[in-house]
Amino acid sequence: MPPPSQGHIAEERTYRRLAMVDRLTSFHVSAQETDLMVMAQKDLRDICREEVLVQRGYIEQYIRRFPAFRTTLAPWTNAAPAPEIIHMMAAAGRACGVGPMAAVAGAIAETVGQALRCHSREVIIENGGDVFLVLDSAVTIGLYAGQSPLSMRIGLQLDPGGKPLAVCTSSGTVGHSISRGKADAVCIVARQCALADAAATAVANRVASRDVIPEAIRYARSIDGVEGVVAICGDHMGLWGDLRVVKLNGAKKA
Repeated sequence: MPPPSQGHIAEERTYRRLAMVDRLTSFHVSAQETDLMVMAQKDLRDICREEVLVQRGYIEQYIRRFPAFRTTLAPWTNAAPAPEIIHMMAAAGRACGVGPMAAVAGAIAETVGQALRCHSREVIIENGGDVFLVLDSAVTIGLYAGQSPLSMRIGLQLDPGGKPLAVCTSSGTVGHSISRGKADAVCIVARQCALADAAATAVANRVASRDVIPEAIRYARSIDGVEGVVAICGDHMGLWGDLRVVKLNGAKKA
């Protein structure tokens, strides 16, 4: 199976406590390298795990046919027939100028979340810092930014309005994934989770220092489908979009 996406945070779980929704049932699903925190209107862990294995199977089979899909850092343009999750990852990578694996965590979160919507009107899927959610009311998600003094001090209050919404984070200083930048965190808000994941990587790659945050923000704005961005480098932050940034004082609940 593929490595983590090119730049997403995979080792810090603190933010999970900042997206709890009391009315939903929370459960954990682990399948091979995929580790999900899930919230739904009932315990759907068996259905969730089965869907994870199905989607991972699609990716693994495609990589066996086309090994370069796993390693390329360039957009994927192979037009061979493929499962939907492969098309989703490739399209997201092309839109953001990165390889398809930059969207793998977001794509799995999105496909699994959409499958669970057949059984639960409201769903939250968190996969290594990438969040897919469908909620009827607002939720606050904390921003983890490694050693930055802003880490876990601020969050995004989001209101999906009963429609799918994604919040994906990439870092050049946290985790072991590939990133050419030095951002402590780049958080992208979009309606498509695979796109948000790829965009977070692409924007984080451009944050070589705090001085280029404005340039990276401009690039994020140019990506069709991106609705908001937060970029953190040290004690500096830039943002764009219709975002409500709130202060955090420990674990919060929606």
